[in-house]
This record gives sequence, structure tokens and C-alpha cells, in this order.
Amino acid sequence: MGVPAIDPGHRVTGAMIALLTTEDPADTVHALGVRDERAATADTVPGRVQVYGRHAMLVAGTGCGRCLARRWQAVRPPDLRDALELGGDTTAAGEWPYATPFVADALRALWDAAAGSDGVLDLDLETLRVGRVPLVPDPECPRCGRQVPDAPARPDLTAGPKRTPTSFRARDAADYPVEPTAWVNPVCGPLGAVPWPDLTSTSTAPVTGVFHPRSDRYLREMLWGGHATGYGRSLRLGILEGLERAAGLRPTGRRTAVVAALDDLGDDALDPRACGRYTDGFHERNPHVRPFAPDRPIPWVWGWSLRDDRPVLVPEVLAYYHCAPVAERFVQENSSGCASGGSLAEAVYHGLMEAVERDAFMLAWYGRRGLPELDPHTSSRVETRLMVDRLAMYGYRARFFDTRCTFDIPVVTAVAERVDGGFGTLAFGGGASLDPETAIAAALCEIASDAVMVGVRAGADEPRLRAMVDDYTRVWGLHDHPLLYGLPEMRRHASFLLDHGERPHPVAEAYARLAPPHPDDLGADLDRCVRAVTDAGLDVVVVDQTTPEQRDLGLHTAGVTVPGLLPIDFGWDRQRALTMPRLRTAAHRAGLADHDLRDGDLHLVPHPYP
Repeated sequence: MGVPAIDPGHRVTGAMIALLTTEDPADTVHALGVRDERAATADTVPGRVQVYGRHAMLVAGTGCGRCLARRWQAVRPPDLRDALELGGDTTAAGEWPYATPFVADALRALWDAAAGSDGVLDLDLETLRVGRVPLVPDPECPRCGRQVPDAPARPDLTAGPKRTPTSFRARDAADYPVEPTAWVNPVCGPLGAVPWPDLTSTSTAPVTGVFHPRSDRYLREMLWGGHATGYGRSLRLGILEGLERAAGLRPTGRRTAVVAALDDLGDDALDPRACGRYTDGFHERNPHVRPFAPDRPIPWVWGWSLRDDRPVLVPEVLAYYHCAPVAERFVQENSSGCASGGSLAEAVYHGLMEAVERDAFMLAWYGRRGLPELDPHTSSRVETRLMVDRLAMYGYRARFFDTRCTFDIPVVTAVAERVDGGFGTLAFGGGASLDPETAIAAALCEIASDAVMVGVRAGADEPRLRAMVDDYTRVWGLHDHPLLYGLPEMRRHASFLLDHGERPHPVAEAYARLAPPHPDDLGADLDRCVRAVTDAGLDVVVVDQTTPEQRDLGLHTAGVTVPGLLPIDFGWDRQRALTMPRLRTAAHRAGLADHDLRDGDLHLVPHPYP
């Protein structure tokens, strides 16, 4: 389309400006959907009335019009966002039909009624229905944003008392001041337009949502979800997870300040090669992705070494997994090791548990190591036993395996196995905690939510999944890994785990020699876990990812990196674990194998982790 002769925004707003006021148009009516609002500068402030299609939105109270315009655009469908954010011409389809004296009177009345309140009033100009939603300030807003330059700082790992000895949380999820409509709404929801309760689930009451962050020219579909036994609690848990995911995507609370080559930084920086790298073959097949080079400047963020008690620079692409353009992602990280809590110590504890859990499973899976099985019917938690029975009622056998290796920290792998061998054959999950019952419960939560849907999703995607059975290079993304094991023929690849024939061990017996967690001091639990890792010669590096929105809620998020542990990757070509020394040596050093693994010992089949 050609460039319009008349500014499309003016064609929408001009008549309304004349009807509403004679003041500066910038202070009155602003048309959305005609420019990239996220690229607009601080000196272009949208008016108090913002219109798009049949909707007129009023920013009430102390709200920022620029924040509304940015939030509104971020929740639009991807095709509209691409049109606005990637460039291209737009034009008005015709005169705006709502520029009438009646609508102007309705907006004046609504504005008067909103005096003294905050939020966004959304007036549907066809039905005159009025909705109200809170407006969460955008920390990257050029007018009122709260970003600060990144700088080294020792993390405050002071931890409050635990609610119970096995909770590892100072507060329950319901205690955070999370108003669901502030985070998920079709007007300006930071975590998407609508939540989706899964009313067909027969095990838990899951609620999911999606938002689409941009990096360069690419919009990523970012899912979040809560998996509790009630929809209200699931929604709150899902929102907390969505905030955690958003915090790990890119730095929004801090502006990256260091761009340099590793060769120029020396010991002040973490060498990303210690966290694994892709093979030369990957880069030959994907020439658009530049491999890491120690002499090439890249962005770095400040973290803290808990082993050495000093600041350390971490490559931004290791700490934030959707910040750089695709070509500069010499590693495509994910949310593994990223966790939230009521304090930074709480967040670090849970992030470290996730890093340990993923490492342990990768060692077992790619090392083809049989694991001791746990008997869930001996669990001390009635909720665990009941959920295991519920899965059995729907045709799934819930199985649990002690996956510990190197560290004396309970790691549990859960498998939901469909008894009749049909679609949805296997679903995997995991958990790690100083309390084994908590680790079992976390792993069970994952398979309880996923198992009953794997068959449906695998059946709907059967032709594409069957093509992966004999060609693993077709396993590209995160969802391919778990869905592949919905196919019955993939069960044989887990037979080393499922068919060992040993009697399951009672839970208490399996962990009888393990010291219990501290009764009320999470800081002591964290110190114990950090010492377990550093005593093995590894470091624990923490990046404070907390966003301003989370800080307002009393939340903190940490990205935890343990260089040398096996990372979890998605896509068969991206499996860094297969090239790392630890895969071959860890089981032998832990006394779980009589020799280091050789290439022929490796289980070269995509992992099934979700």
C-alpha cells in the first residue's frame, strides 16, 4: 500500500478532538494501531483518551498514557504487532464512525465519574459497556520507566523464616497482592489477554496463558500456567510463573552496561564455554547463528559468585534467554535455573534446585543409567497418595525414581505410564528439594497435569511426530521433546529406566541417611546446598533478574548458573550435554558406575523432559 495522504491517526481522532476540547490534541485523543508505540519517545505522550476500532480507553488518576499505549500494543495479536513493529505503511479504511456528539458526551461523563480513581476505563462504543482494568506501569516506559544501569552488587541473601520445615517458602502464593485482572486482560495485560482454564482436565485444575515478547524481528510465544487443584489458585500460581518467565527473558529492571570481548575481561567474566557449546556441525547447518568467539565483543550482565564471594560478568545470552537477536544467540538458553521467591535467597534456593534437577536427569538419560524406584504408596503425604490413585483411575501408573548423582540433594524423576500402551504413553516430570517428599510432590504435579493431555496432543500432531521417530533432527522445539514420548513406539527408549525389575523402595528407607532440612531457616538450607555444589569444585553464579513489577509485589527472581553442570536444551541439534565432560565422568566419580562413559555407552535419543 502507498503512503496515505492524510495521517491515519488524525483521520480517527480529528473529529473527536473538535468535539471534546479545543486544547492541544496531544492532551486529549490519541489513535492506537497507527504507529509503533513501543518505539515512541518520551516527548510523544498519548492523550487521556486512546481509541482503536470500537473501543475508547481513558487513563484515570495518576496512570501514564505512554504506559497504556505500550501495554496495549504488547497484548495485540502477533500479526498486528508485526505490522506495527517491523515497519510498513498503514492507512485508514475510512472515516471513524464513532466521532459523534453522543460519544463525546459519554466520554465526558465517564471521565467525570472516574475522578479520583486509577486504572483504565474501556468504553465499548457499540454497546456502551464500560470495563475497568488496573494499569501496571511499564518499567521500560521512556516517560516514567524505572530502569537503572546494571552494576555489580552483592546479593542480599537474608531469608525470612519458613512457613513449615518442608515448605521452603516464607509466604504462600495466595499471600502476594496479585490482582489477576491487572496481569491478564485484553486491554493492557502484561501477561496476555485471557487466561484459559482447562475444564477437561481430570487430574488437576490447570489455568494457562500466553504473551508474546519480541526480540529483534521475532515474537516468541511464551506460555505460563498454574497446576493446582482449584482454578483460582492455579490462576495465581500461573501469574507468578508468568512474571518469573518475563523476568528471565531480558533485563527490564536494569540496562545492560558492559559490551566487551572475553579476552579483554579476563577473570572478571564467566567463560560461556564452561556451560557447554554447540558442535561445529550445528553451526554448519545453521550458518545464521554465530558461534562464540572470545575476541568478539558481546553484552554482559553483572552476577555474583557465591563460591568466591565476588562479582562476575555473565554473558547476557546465558542470563536472559530472549534478549539478543537470534544470530547472536551462540546458546539458546531457557528458563531452567530461573526462579522466584519472597526473598532473593528463596529465589536462589529454588533456582539452584532446578539446575541440580536438570543436571541429574540429563546424566541419567544420556548415560542410560537405571535408577532406584520409589514406592509412592509409602509417601507420608496423603495428597501424594491420593493423586497417584487418581492417575491410576484414568489409566496411568505413576512411577518415581531417585535420580541423585554427585550431590546428596534429593532429585526425583516422575513418569506417568499409560497402562494400556496407547497414545500418551509416557509423561515425564521432575523435582528437587532438601525434603524428598517435596521433591516427589513437585515431580508428581508435573505429570499429573501433563499425562492426561499428552495423548490428545500427540494424536493431533501424529504425522509430524512420527517423522521424528526415525529422524531426530526433526525434533526442533521445546514441545517436541515431551510429545514425542506420547507415541507408543518411543517407550522402548525408556526401557532402561522402566524395566529394571527391581522392587520399589519405601520413601523413608531410600532417604533414611539424609539429614533433614533446617526446621525454619531457609538461609541455612541454601548454604547447605551451595556448599554441596562448591565442595564438588563447581561455582554457583547468581544474576538478580527481579523486575520493578515483581519488587512492587514483594517478589524476587534469580537466574542461577552452575558452570559445568549439564544444561537442558530443546532441539536435537542443540544438545550441549552430549559434548560436556561431566556426562562421561559424573556417575563414575559418584561411585554409580565402574568406569567413565565412552561414546558407545551414550543414549543418543532426545530427552523427554517438558
